[in-house]
Amino acid sequence: MDPQTLKERISVIESKRETLLRLLEQPDLGTLRIDVNQALEEIDDLIEEFKRTFPESETI
Repeated sequence: MDPQTLKERISVIESKRETLLRLLEQPDLGTLRIDVNQALEEIDDLIEEFKRTFPESETI
C-alpha cells in the first residue's frame, strides 16, 4: 500500500474519531462507554504511530 493511500485512510479514521467523541457525550451510553473509550484509545495510537512513521505527512 502506498503512503498516499495510507494518508487518505488515516484521514477517514480521524474524521470518524469525532463521531466517537460525540457518542461519548451521550448520557444513556451505559456499558458501551467502555467500548467507545477503547476505540478512541486505539484510534489515537494508530494516528500517533502513523505520524511517527510518516512525520512529513499532515493529516486533516
